Amino acid sequence: MFQDVSRTVHVAAPAERTWSVILDFPRVVSWLRIVRDLREVEPLRRYTTVLEDRVGPFALRADLAIDVAADEAARHLRVSGSGEDRQVASRIRGALDLAIVARDGGSDVTVTGRYEITGRIATLGAGAIRKKGDKVLEDFFGSLTRELGGAE
Repeated sequence: MFQDVSRTVHVAAPAERTWSVILDFPRVVSWLRIVRDLREVEPLRRYTTVLEDRVGPFALRADLAIDVAADEAARHLRVSGSGEDRQVASRIRGALDLAIVARDGGSDVTVTGRYEITGRIATLGAGAIRKKGDKVLEDFFGSLTRELGGAE
C-alpha cells in the first residue's frame, strides 16, 4: 500500500524564518502526534524515532531510521525514513521533499513525496492508513500555519 503526497501552503513568515522553524526538528516532531522519541544521531543528517499509533485492532510501533539532506541555499529538505514493526510484521518506508519559496512577503511551503506500508497492517487496514496519513499532514500544515501565520 502506497500513498503519494503533494501539498502547498502559504505562510506569512519570511522564507528565512520559515526555514529556521522547519529545521527545528524537535519542534516539528511535536506537531505530529504519532511520532515519539526523536533522537539525533548526526545533526541535520541522521535521526531515529518511533512511529506509534492504532490502526483498527492493531497497535503499530515502528522504529524508524531517518535520513535528512538539507540544502540551505535552496531552502530544500529531503527526508527519507524506513523501519518496521515486528509485532505486526509490517514495514514502513517514505520520502518527502519540502521546499520553501519566498512569495508575497511570506513563504510557500511545498511538500511532495510518497510513503509505503507493507505487511499485515497494510493488508488489513489500507483505508485507515490513508486517513491517518492525511491526518498527519493536516496536523503538520495546521501547526505550521498557526506558528508562522497564514491560512491552510
